[in-house]
Amino acid sequence: MASNYTEASIKTLSSLEHIRLRPGMYIGRLGSGAHAEDGIYVLLKETIDNSIDEFMMGEGRKIEVEMTDRSVKVRDYGRGIPLGKLVDCVSIINTGAKYDSETFQKAVGLNGVGQKAVNALSLHYRAQAIREGESKVVEFEKGKLKTQSKVTKTDERTGTLVEFTPDEALFGQDFKFRPEFVEDMLWKYAFLNRGLTLTLNGKPFRSQHGLKDLLAKEISGEPLYPIIHLEGDDIEVAVTHGNHYGEEYWSFVNGQHTTMGGTHLAAFREAFVATVRNHFKKDYDAADVRQSIDAAIVVRVQEPVFESQTKTKLGSTEVGPKGPSIKEFVGKFLQQSLDTYLHKNRETAEILKKKIEENEHERKELAGIRNIARERAKKASLHNRKLRDCRLHLGDKNPRAEESTLFIVEGDSAAGSLTATRDVQTQAVFALKGKPLNTYGLTKKVIYENEEFHLLQAALNIEDGLDGLRYNRIVIATDADVDGMHIRLLLLSFFLQFFPDIIRNNHLFILQTPLFRVRNKKVTRYCYSEQEKQAAVAELGASHEITRFKGLGEISAGEFKDFIGENIRLDPVNLHHLHSSDELLSFFMGKNTPERQDFIIENLRVEKDLVEA
Repeated sequence: MASNYTEASIKTLSSLEHIRLRPGMYIGRLGSGAHAEDGIYVLLKETIDNSIDEFMMGEGRKIEVEMTDRSVKVRDYGRGIPLGKLVDCVSIINTGAKYDSETFQKAVGLNGVGQKAVNALSLHYRAQAIREGESKVVEFEKGKLKTQSKVTKTDERTGTLVEFTPDEALFGQDFKFRPEFVEDMLWKYAFLNRGLTLTLNGKPFRSQHGLKDLLAKEISGEPLYPIIHLEGDDIEVAVTHGNHYGEEYWSFVNGQHTTMGGTHLAAFREAFVATVRNHFKKDYDAADVRQSIDAAIVVRVQEPVFESQTKTKLGSTEVGPKGPSIKEFVGKFLQQSLDTYLHKNRETAEILKKKIEENEHERKELAGIRNIARERAKKASLHNRKLRDCRLHLGDKNPRAEESTLFIVEGDSAAGSLTATRDVQTQAVFALKGKPLNTYGLTKKVIYENEEFHLLQAALNIEDGLDGLRYNRIVIATDADVDGMHIRLLLLSFFLQFFPDIIRNNHLFILQTPLFRVRNKKVTRYCYSEQEKQAAVAELGASHEITRFKGLGEISAGEFKDFIGENIRLDPVNLHHLHSSDELLSFFMGKNTPERQDFIIENLRVEKDLVEA
């Protein structure tokens, strides 16, 4: 029977209560800090953004970040929050100076929400404002004011200091800040704000050449031609091509990393193709022009409109209230600057032209093979014998479509156990028959010539890009033995080489599976490490028995349910540690080089070593 819907059912939450009840509306995901997009980094970014806005207004050339595993301090040397408004600015939603476009012409934070969300979602929060020899400090717990000092005299330099510890009740007891993600964030701030020095626990981050430095740091492998670096009023672009598949972009608005792109990136992609066609007087296919591109773009606009509070996608269509459209602004800049650059640098222009023609040749060659494979694809779509599909897929108009997951497993035994216990609504299984082909050094032709890869591509529906991707999570689920690790490496090599956007857009994961089962007559514990096993043995006492799982096929369907349900453990595969993916693939997947033999000999550990360790 439905509950009564009366006046008593209607509730009004305070802004603090709303932020804590619905944090996803303000910071996206929560997470433990294991992923670069997790909420604790959004809290840090919201804090640094305010300091960046000060720098952009010509105030303060240094931002100091101090970080432990669970707490952060951010100190800037800007104008400092007006002392009388300090409490309001960090705790009352829709309060700030960013509404005054004279004070902050092209700021990132515009909605008066960010710092309040940091405060509300922190166990401890402290803010100190220093202005013209006077200081004030306020302290909060879970967004509630605990103490505020009187205004006191100080010798400290003008600026703002914010300290916070995210609330473990929201982010989990195991959350922690990963230095590599924070360093990546600080580098991006440095690339976008030349003349600014940021420090992390004393380590400096500073850039001389802006987006050119960013591209040089981020791209994998050698660029085909020197990075083209173009600058204008409120716009900066860096671009080159590599030998990888796909397109790779870094886009920013007012210093904000728009990871989902938006109107400015769409304008760049279109304008780049139009400019190249016009320069070479050839109607190249857009895909041939952009294949293997590496590019970065930043624009500065007044009062930008983002598609969410986390500001990952620009929705603005105009540069400013009285300015041109973003499409026109970016298009005009690129048409003039890039065309001029290509006229002045003929060697670069010829390399670019040759790359486009190579892309065209490969596309046409692939088209012939695709036609041969198309009949196979039709059969695969009717009955992909490798695939045990689920009912909901990414893009379906169903709240659970985001949960859609494809497990890639080795062999029919593991596939059987997983299939028997999966959630048929959202979990699909793709069974490999053994070790897949090593694709290193091969072209995309191999996808159509190798039945297994062709069926996998068909299952994922990624032949023409990620727009049709059928699963939000692609999970490599292999045994934790040597063969399983090799298969995992072969699959990683496949995705890195041909579909890096799968990794770049956070769709690829590794399934953690238990190594041990420790149980007695009353309790069963599944353990993922030697440490967890020792803890379980201590807990269960003398009557325990231990089972060592050698492969997924040994785990019964009933047990598998625990490992792929609510307690699933997934390690995201990301490119933060794979910037030199060309070198990594060459080292691990290429021919057996003396360097790799030396590496194996130096790192080889025999059973006796492991036992003693």
